[in-house]
Amino acid sequence: MAVTVGASRLELGALRRLPVDARPLVRPGAVAAGVVHLGLGAFHRAHQAVYTEQAVAAAGGDWGIVGVAPRNADLVRTLTAQDNLFSVSTLSAADRHTRVIGALAGVRLAAADPGAVVALLADPTIRVVTLTVTEKAYQLDPAAGTLRPDPALVADLSTDRPPATVPGLLVRGLLARAAADAGPIALVSCDNLPANGRRLRSLVEQALAYADAPRSAVDWVGAQVGFPGTMVDRIVPASTAETFAAARQALGVADLAAVAAEPYTQWVIEDDFPGGRPAWERAGAVLCADAGPWERLKLRALNGVHSAAAYLGALAGCETIAEALALPHLDTVLRRLIAEDVAASFTPPEGVDVIDYGEQVLARFGNPAIRHRTLQVAMDGSQKLPQRILHTVADLRAAGRPARWASLVLAAWIRFAQGSADDGRTLPLDDPLADRIRTALAAGTSPADTVAAVLALDEVVPAEVAADAQVRADVTAWLTDLTRHGVPGTLAAAT
Repeated sequence: MAVTVGASRLELGALRRLPVDARPLVRPGAVAAGVVHLGLGAFHRAHQAVYTEQAVAAAGGDWGIVGVAPRNADLVRTLTAQDNLFSVSTLSAADRHTRVIGALAGVRLAAADPGAVVALLADPTIRVVTLTVTEKAYQLDPAAGTLRPDPALVADLSTDRPPATVPGLLVRGLLARAAADAGPIALVSCDNLPANGRRLRSLVEQALAYADAPRSAVDWVGAQVGFPGTMVDRIVPASTAETFAAARQALGVADLAAVAAEPYTQWVIEDDFPGGRPAWERAGAVLCADAGPWERLKLRALNGVHSAAAYLGALAGCETIAEALALPHLDTVLRRLIAEDVAASFTPPEGVDVIDYGEQVLARFGNPAIRHRTLQVAMDGSQKLPQRILHTVADLRAAGRPARWASLVLAAWIRFAQGSADDGRTLPLDDPLADRIRTALAAGTSPADTVAAVLALDEVVPAEVAADAQVRADVTAWLTDLTRHGVPGTLAAAT
């Protein structure tokens, strides 16, 4: 978004002109860096950066964040011009509050200077690395949990050229850190992956093997690096022209890195930080020994329901998730998905009722101030659905229970991937496996054939789910209904 001629920009010199309650809790440059974050997107800026700033303001410590954008040069230039400042607007149906965040101690562009990022990871003053790089950036096969033999990744790990992937950056940084014996560090995945800490540990161990790392370095990583699991939660839509305009109105200056988010926020963190950490609990984070039950709760009861609303909403022509929630009968279907499938598929954290949690989720999704686009939530389905829906299906079927409503979500994904909404409008298939999915769809001459071909995508679907005749029958029936009757007719008949 271009700055209007004559408009002042958010920067250190503008802070004194901001409303008092919009000023940052920490002034950039006043706190030395102790954290590197990989993936400088809107979610990190509205979530971990906010928690970290509040923790430093409450308890002190050199925990400024150096934010690393893998490829977004425009964002790095914008934040640099704004002295690393940006704002977060908290949106509810009733009001809006905007505050500038000062947690960033610096920003880097990995694509422009990967060596500088490797050097940061090896710097002894850096004791925590957090990641929000999306599921696909881990280069893990979702079914097997092993590294994919991607040519770029193999080159990253087996040559001396500058690393271009997230695993490559991490391994080069850890090898440099081990060589310098630069002290312990924690690598903290904040992505929506089950057992994300253990998966990140597995990724690093496999990548070290690919890189033929010396035994001394492997042993150092085993002894000096923590991999705490986490669960993160806050709805943060992509920023739009409206986001920037509203931030400028609230602040009186232009903020071209502004983000907006819902009021609700949660961060559950396994407390495994060998080099220390910010006092995130002072900002409301939950520190625990095992984040697994919280991860499953969020992935299945929130993210899975989010995907359901996105695919069904997009097929029905809804632009946003809130609009989808207003579709007749969809709230009833989502409640049944939560109560009959999700709640029966796992054991929640102690003291948490999954159905009550689901009601809170639906209320959040219905917030009209959060314009979370259905197409944004629907993208990368092959990477998201294994943990959001397919694990629910697998666990239900292993227990001898039906997975009727989860099967509807799979059918809606297939119908979405076929490329047209109920009214004939084109739907984009924005997915790293788009070619494989299209090939599978083309192989089907009937709904049953189509379902069998898509469920045979072993990169996405667990073998036991693909082989389950009842699942195939349920998904086929739903796909037939969606094709013949559209979303409104299907939902009406189902309820």
